[in-house]
Amino acid sequence: MEINAPALLRQAHFTMAANEVKQLPPDNGIEVGFAGRSNAGKSSAINCITGIKSLARTSKTPGRTQQIIYFDLDDTRRLVDLPGYGYAKVPVSVKKHWHALMESYFNKRQSLKGLVLVMDVRHPLKTFDMQMLEWCKATGTPIQMLLTKADKLSRGAAAKQLTITRNQLKKDGLLLGDLQLFSSLKSTGKEEILEKLTEWFGIE
Repeated sequence: MEINAPALLRQAHFTMAANEVKQLPPDNGIEVGFAGRSNAGKSSAINCITGIKSLARTSKTPGRTQQIIYFDLDDTRRLVDLPGYGYAKVPVSVKKHWHALMESYFNKRQSLKGLVLVMDVRHPLKTFDMQMLEWCKATGTPIQMLLTKADKLSRGAAAKQLTITRNQLKKDGLLLGDLQLFSSLKSTGKEEILEKLTEWFGIE
C-alpha cells in the first residue's frame, strides 16, 4: 500500500541554492537537513518521502549536489538538501570547501531541527558519515539514520546489516537517534521517517 506524505511535505518546492552560509535564507523557522555520501540515494530518498518524483535532482554521476539546496514547505518550514560528500573524483579544493561549508552550517544554523543521514546499507559508516555524526553530537542536533537501498539485499541480509551498524554506533558512542532500513524503490521504511518528520515539523 502506498504511504502518502502529509500535505505539508507534498507541497515542497525548490527555492534556492547556496554556495556559502552567508547566502542562506534568514535563520528562523524550522528546517530539516538531508545529508549523505554521494551516490547513497539521498535525492531519491527526498523524492520518495515527499512523493514528488522530480523534486531533488538525481544523477548517475556522484557528487552532483555541490550546493546547499532549499525546498520550502511553507513560510517557516523547509527541507535542506546538503552537499553530497566523499566522492573521490572531485578536486581537493572542492572537498575542502564542502567540509568548511558543512561545519559552518552545523555550528551556526539555529533553525536546524534535525538531520536525516542517508547511508547505503551495503557501505555504512564511512569516514564522512562519522564526521556527520560527530558534528551532530557536538551540536546536539537530533538525527534519523536511513540505511538506503535496502532492496539491494535480501530481507535477512538487510536486517543483519542493520544490527551490525547499530552495534558499531553504540560502540563508538554515536547512536544519536533512530536507525532504520529504507528503500526509495519499495518505499520500505517510509512510514517511520514520515513519523519523524511530522514530529520535527510539528505537523498536526
